[in-house]
Amino acid sequence: MSLSEPPGNMKIASLKGVGAKTLERLGKLGLHKIQDLLFHLPARYEDRTSLVPIGRIKQGDHALVEGHVEVADVIAKGRRSLVCRISDGTGVLYLRFFHFTGDQLSRLKPGAILRCYGEAREGYYGTEMVHPDYEHISGGEVGSANQCLTPVYPSTEGLHQKSLRSLVGRALELCNEDEGILHEWLPGELLSTLAIPPLSEAVRLLHGPPVEAGLKRLELAKQRLAFEELLAHHLSVSRFREHMRQQPAPILRLGETVSRQFLASLPFALTAAQNRVIHEIADDIGTAKPMMRLVQGDVGSGKTVVAAWAALAALSSDCQVAFMAPTELLAEQHFRSFSQWLEPLGVQVAYLAGKHKGQVRRDTLESIAEGRAGAVLGTHALFQEEVKFQRLGLVVIDEQHRFGVHQRLALREKGARDGLYPHQLIMTATPIPRTLAMLGYADLDVSVIDELPPGRSPVKTSVIPSTRREEVIARISDWVKRGSQVYWVCTLIEESEAMECEAAENTAAALTGALLEVRVGLVHGRMKQGEKEEVMARFKSGSVDLLVATTVIEVGVDVPNAGLMVIENPERLGLAQIHQLRGRVGRGPGDSFCVLMYQPPLTQSAKERLGILRETSDGFVIAEKDLQLRGPGELLGIRQTGQVQFRIADFARDGGMLDQVKSTAEALLKHHPEAVVPLLSRWLADGTRYAEV
Repeated sequence: MSLSEPPGNMKIASLKGVGAKTLERLGKLGLHKIQDLLFHLPARYEDRTSLVPIGRIKQGDHALVEGHVEVADVIAKGRRSLVCRISDGTGVLYLRFFHFTGDQLSRLKPGAILRCYGEAREGYYGTEMVHPDYEHISGGEVGSANQCLTPVYPSTEGLHQKSLRSLVGRALELCNEDEGILHEWLPGELLSTLAIPPLSEAVRLLHGPPVEAGLKRLELAKQRLAFEELLAHHLSVSRFREHMRQQPAPILRLGETVSRQFLASLPFALTAAQNRVIHEIADDIGTAKPMMRLVQGDVGSGKTVVAAWAALAALSSDCQVAFMAPTELLAEQHFRSFSQWLEPLGVQVAYLAGKHKGQVRRDTLESIAEGRAGAVLGTHALFQEEVKFQRLGLVVIDEQHRFGVHQRLALREKGARDGLYPHQLIMTATPIPRTLAMLGYADLDVSVIDELPPGRSPVKTSVIPSTRREEVIARISDWVKRGSQVYWVCTLIEESEAMECEAAENTAAALTGALLEVRVGLVHGRMKQGEKEEVMARFKSGSVDLLVATTVIEVGVDVPNAGLMVIENPERLGLAQIHQLRGRVGRGPGDSFCVLMYQPPLTQSAKERLGILRETSDGFVIAEKDLQLRGPGELLGIRQTGQVQFRIADFARDGGMLDQVKSTAEALLKHHPEAVVPLLSRWLADGTRYAEV
């Protein structure tokens, strides 16, 4: 069998009778190849294995019945419909079709035998089924039923279940003709160790399980496919990591004298966790292999100063540093911190954002290209082709999940001068559960800053209904009189940024009217950058008491005097995002509070979710729960950045397999390397690019 074009990669278009419209509809489901059909698993099953006498069916039953047509006609009364009456001797059943053709009516002749499946309900004439799934039966088929449960597949408008079942059936027939389509790439000894069925057996069972198969057997079959999908992803990342480790990188070292001088200049002492992570980074960048390290730390744990230490090591080794943040607000805050810490040591710090135009931009680009700007901070503008570094030795990316892996690689390529690749330091304030880190960030070593600076206490969180809004507003008045500042966060109610901004504007106006002695400011995503910066500067300086904002303040805002946050409609947000927002308070001395003001009534799930935030401030506990409830795409924005997306694997169900996935990947790479490329081709398609960068 040729590994260059596996049999399963044959296009669905090659199947006889599949037209352009069907292909278009299949494409909406991501189904393009034969193996896509094989891995398009049923959402549920219907039991059509036994016929039920018409006289025994009750309203609400889903049943398979068989009977002969007594009469069929178009009824104009009410909504025009085709009504057909069938009987099997035990009772009569009416079939109603609101969408029908003349040919359909002509075939429903008295005496024709029909087999129907649908939901029975009370109709105008008696028990009826509306738009049942039915077929004409010949004499030899009368009385016989399906041998297996009938699959019901995820579909799209215009693509009928019969069509999907037929296409999947033809794909399975091709597997009989060519065993290579579902070739078993996992060695027998591994399969027996893992106690999972062979791939071909699992696929066939899932598309047509016998009624006695049982839920446990079906789950095991699904896990067999999920295991291989997770394995392919892990192999992809492992190959990428190995490829990266083979690239040369500049050796970066920070002398003891300069390190002591830098740390002594800080207005605070580093925590033990920060010092531990700095040592881990120093070990990485002190070798000629590129560092690929992820630093996780809760909001306020001090990741930026750790990045500044690493930047100073690069600058001391005659290299430049690129520091990229997802928003201008956050990039500017990092720019101010780096300028404050590094400029006294003789470092030129530059800032580059999309808003920079004309001579200012040209001057900045020139200083970067000539190497005069040692540390360059900015947004995604750093990706642009015109940005050229003289000798880029370190890339720092904050909130990596907001960019996506290919953007990270693009920035890395900017440093590939003289055959050397820059070290990479990735930072995130979103705690990443172990299961997600093992997949989404498996190419990175992980450090955790699991200690907050002295003097920071957990934020006290309360959950209250919006019916107590006036009470909350009164509390704000008292809070401001005591000299503290307040955030009021308006979250998305409808899927529209415009409506979110309008809600924030209305809230700001209402609070201004209710709190006459309180100075109210407003920030939302549709304001011009300069306007946002001006309001934020006033809030930070203390000339604004109450800041009404959308979730643009999730990251990058540091106002130690703000000790109270009110979040409206928290039930609309993910736990990790609320935790990020909550991290904007509690950055100064004294107690801090977060009020989660929800719209009643709350669902049981929402009560559970908000209760977690009240009970814990541990970001990792919150992130694990968020992963279970909302999935990886929601938690880290992965759906927007094109990273970890699975067809079959489910983190809540399959996360426990990841240790076995990792050990199996290592075994394949070492003992069965011939299986790696076919597995990548089967599951990742274009995703193999990531493995071959």
